[in-house]
Amino acid sequence: MDALLLARIQFGFTVGFHILFPTLTIGLAWFLVYFEAAWRRTQRAYWLELYRFWVKIFALTFGMGVVSGLVLSYQFGTNFSRFSDMAGPVMGPLLSVEVLTAFFVEAGFLGIMLFGWDEVGPRLHFMATLLVALGTTNSAFWILSANSFMHTPQGAEWIDGQLVPQDWWAVVFNPSFPYRLSHMLLASALTTSLVVAGGSAWCLWKNVYRGAGLAGLRVAISVLAVAAPLQIFVGDLHGLNVREHQPLKVAAMEGLWETTRGAPLLLFAVPDQDAQENRLEIGVPKLASLILTHDPDGEVLGLKSVAPEEQPPVLPVFFGFRIMVGLGFLFLLLGAWGVWRWIGGRLETDAWMLRTFMVCTPLGFVATLAGWIVAETGRQPWLVHGLIRTREGVSDVAAATVATSLALFVVVYSLLLLTYLYYVFVLVRTGPSLPSTHPQAIRGARPGELTRDPPSVGVEGR
Repeated sequence: MDALLLARIQFGFTVGFHILFPTLTIGLAWFLVYFEAAWRRTQRAYWLELYRFWVKIFALTFGMGVVSGLVLSYQFGTNFSRFSDMAGPVMGPLLSVEVLTAFFVEAGFLGIMLFGWDEVGPRLHFMATLLVALGTTNSAFWILSANSFMHTPQGAEWIDGQLVPQDWWAVVFNPSFPYRLSHMLLASALTTSLVVAGGSAWCLWKNVYRGAGLAGLRVAISVLAVAAPLQIFVGDLHGLNVREHQPLKVAAMEGLWETTRGAPLLLFAVPDQDAQENRLEIGVPKLASLILTHDPDGEVLGLKSVAPEEQPPVLPVFFGFRIMVGLGFLFLLLGAWGVWRWIGGRLETDAWMLRTFMVCTPLGFVATLAGWIVAETGRQPWLVHGLIRTREGVSDVAAATVATSLALFVVVYSLLLLTYLYYVFVLVRTGPSLPSTHPQAIRGARPGELTRDPPSVGVEGR
């Protein structure tokens, strides 16, 4: 393998590893805002237990995101230095603003979230939680803006071999940005809701922390039931935007080689890029055209409209898209199932549902990774679509050097992931806990209010 392919694999591996952690922290920060607000409003201790438990998971995940994210910045200089030179006037300010307006806010108030219960008043502590949540969302805003510019660039011109911004409003709010930001935020909400639902279902299954478990499961199902249909709707809008600006990516997603009217939606196929055809096709006639053009006889561009070297890698895009969409509809069913059992009063007693939520805990991460593979692999052979090719942006580094660093990344990141999972397991075994002295925890509570369990569970506590 040459240096270009190795550099792409290395960046893909490291960004795929990194995205796991912001996906959770963005959504979990807003769950924490809700948990603390519910505690302040009701003074019921199971909300405080939820906050105290999940804020530890948040802090651990946030730290992993910071460590893995730093590496990505360095790779712009080590593996893609030519890209950094050509696109630096655009990418540099966008990423710098993210650090100054988002990361510093998150890092600055995280300490108050973790250690401020006995040191600051309740309003200041809640404000810290809210600012951290706003910081995570603001971080997603700027990162997605920079990434979206690479897919649908506008507002910049070539000047002396560099892309120089001429209209920052156009650069930031490029055509794909609103769809990609909405899609990512909803993916984070779905991922977090599945993680919280899985943890809460485990509490109910093991008959421990039942109050916190039931409250957490109710919140997670509420988010899942709202975010899943919204994600399907936004995903459809995003697909229409991709068809307008990156039609070859859509062709790869659909496994469509010939430009076709009344294109079928392939439920399964094995794309063969060398032969420029599919094997073992199973499809629904005209459905792809109906979805993409809202006309069953609408025309959809095929991959053969360009030379093979101009086509994106079809196999990962084709299957990644089906994994993402399939899981999206699974999340819709899970949300509906949870709401049905909640209304029927069997939310905490349906053993099959509790087991299902526990098994489905990691599926939000799988769907997110599949979506990023579709988006980023489908952009090839471009770094900045239509402006900078991937081969033009890679550094002049020996393949052996890139291979060595890639191997080291695989080893170190594997150890980091195992360590992270170990400490998550330790936190799960320890369970939620109240502050040691928590003067704010009991301030203002009336007799009988400081209870561990929602009314439908009982008052046995642990």
